[in-house]
Amino acid sequence: MSVAENARPQRKTVSIPPRGLEGTLALPAGRTEGLVVFAHGSGSSRLSPRNALVAAELQQAGLATLLFDLLSEDEAADRVNVFDIALLAERLVLATEWTKSLALTAGLPIGYFGASTGAAAALVAAGKLGRAISAVVSRGGRPDLAGGALAHVTAPTLLIVGGADREVLALNRSALARLRCEAALEVVAGATHLFEEPGALEQVARLARHWFAGRLRATPGEGR
Repeated sequence: MSVAENARPQRKTVSIPPRGLEGTLALPAGRTEGLVVFAHGSGSSRLSPRNALVAAELQQAGLATLLFDLLSEDEAADRVNVFDIALLAERLVLATEWTKSLALTAGLPIGYFGASTGAAAALVAAGKLGRAISAVVSRGGRPDLAGGALAHVTAPTLLIVGGADREVLALNRSALARLRCEAALEVVAGATHLFEEPGALEQVARLARHWFAGRLRATPGEGR
């Protein structure tokens, strides 16, 4: 492991306008090649330990990460909002636009990492933003909930599903056939929906790192 991989990333607590949603922006110790914005699933938050593990792996690859709450506490108390994919996608778009105006991340290639319902929101947002999004990774996602937006996604998309998560696996296979962009499905053998089995989440993190590292690369002069 290199010295850069051992170095700690710079973390900054942020408030994302216009609703003041709380988040954590982490910048790798060395050159920043790109930015991955996370969209958590229902019942989770920016503090998700699973997303934090994946984010740490991405930071070692020279990628900045933004984990934030898509809803305020009051909004999250209403279960209707938690499953409102259009609302969640709108928040993701707003957060993405905000990162473009931030000195620390302006000009960086952007990717989305979505989990569960957050994956659907990420795909809808990617469909709206087009070429502004360079890659998408879904972990145990529900891409079927993105509906017709799947046909508008241009970003290379990786769907990661547990082999024992049979219903979600079937939904992902169906969604894969509807995507018109570069897309792939990776099945983590024996893993269930939350990838709680030994080594399963680490495999997810490695797959995500490889997918993003090949597609999020700042041009000379853009990296921080």
